Amino acid sequence: MSNTVVVGAQWGDEGKAKITDLLAKNSDLIIRYQGGCNAGHTVVADNKTYKFHLIPSGILYEGKVCFIGAGTVIHPETFEREVNELIEQGIDVKNLKISPLASITMPYHIEVDGYSEDTATKGKIGTTKKGIGPTYTDKAARMGLKIEDLYSPEALSEKLDVILPLKNKTLEKVYGLQPYTKECITALCEKYAQIFKPYVCFDWQELLHSSKKGKNILFEGAQGVMLDVDYGTYPFVTSSNPIGGGACTGSGYGPTMIDEVIGVSKAYVTRVGEGPFVTELKDETGDKIRNIGHEFGTTTGRPRRTGWFDAVIAKYGVLVGGLTSMALTKIDVFDSFDEIKVCVAYKDTRDGKIYNTYPTNVYMHKYLEPVYETHKGWKTDISGIRKYEDLPENCKKYLARLEEIFEIPISIVSVGPDREQTIFKN
Repeated sequence: MSNTVVVGAQWGDEGKAKITDLLAKNSDLIIRYQGGCNAGHTVVADNKTYKFHLIPSGILYEGKVCFIGAGTVIHPETFEREVNELIEQGIDVKNLKISPLASITMPYHIEVDGYSEDTATKGKIGTTKKGIGPTYTDKAARMGLKIEDLYSPEALSEKLDVILPLKNKTLEKVYGLQPYTKECITALCEKYAQIFKPYVCFDWQELLHSSKKGKNILFEGAQGVMLDVDYGTYPFVTSSNPIGGGACTGSGYGPTMIDEVIGVSKAYVTRVGEGPFVTELKDETGDKIRNIGHEFGTTTGRPRRTGWFDAVIAKYGVLVGGLTSMALTKIDVFDSFDEIKVCVAYKDTRDGKIYNTYPTNVYMHKYLEPVYETHKGWKTDISGIRKYEDLPENCKKYLARLEEIFEIPISIVSVGPDREQTIFKN
């Protein structure tokens, strides 16, 4: 039996949902351990496309228990809408469970997020305006609401007596937004209690304890290593820990439960929102990658920024993400390319200094330029190939070079969006 964490090894949108979906087939319990509805995951199965934001993609398999852990933040209306969409598509959600310790995204969180983004000039983060950051802010400030509070009128009332005076003062004086009455928030919480009621797992300790006995557990993160609040391109990051270690704090299991951590990388790099991106392509090549790869945000629809593969951040992701192997997705996007570039180092344009390890001071990145290796393309359609040995020679050379850089094996190669378009290398 194996307990596995799936981690985005870049800036998110690497194709984690497909890899999670594949691994979920042989898992008993799938846990989403961090993030909120700002995450977008797309799975193509049996020629049907499913879009996920909060719910683990393992829900597509019958008999799998899907658990949204304490490290997540949940916007009730978005959760309700996602559940209803799955039901309309014929998906059974009876095994969907939510930790009562998960935090709730309230309307004022979304208002504050939108105001902050709309009025920012310098330092704009480029959030999805879904209220994720403000929800985590209140959680860390011990001013948040957890799902379990919805089912204890006394606890909720006492919490609101503490939270609302401070929250309303901030809303009015700092943001110029309308305050909320206790009656209004209480009525909302009554509505939220009904939304979550079929799914709240108050016996989550028993669920996790029983799943330790001879079962496979899959931990699913959102975003990616480079958006981690501690190790990413701070402050242009998310507000939680997508790295492998975040699976422990966000799920309820300790580190001894984890056997392997699979990182997911695209064969190139994309990013949504603001922040440094050394290999970004603002030319026809970048447009070509975006169009072939359909690089538009699942949550926002925004065009993703695109660039050549960055081995500097890949090595960094292996280190801080705790990766034991890598899944490489969308390599088929390069089928028509004559040449493919890989960034193996950064050069400081001010003094010529070469960086082989990732410089964490993002404010110096405007002075960095990529140092590239160039690899020959394979100029053939690989989307129908299912065995590693059948890949074109130049494709195998490209993968071998990436393995050499990663210093961990590539275990999965995705050659298309469908479940079947997958090569299990190791």
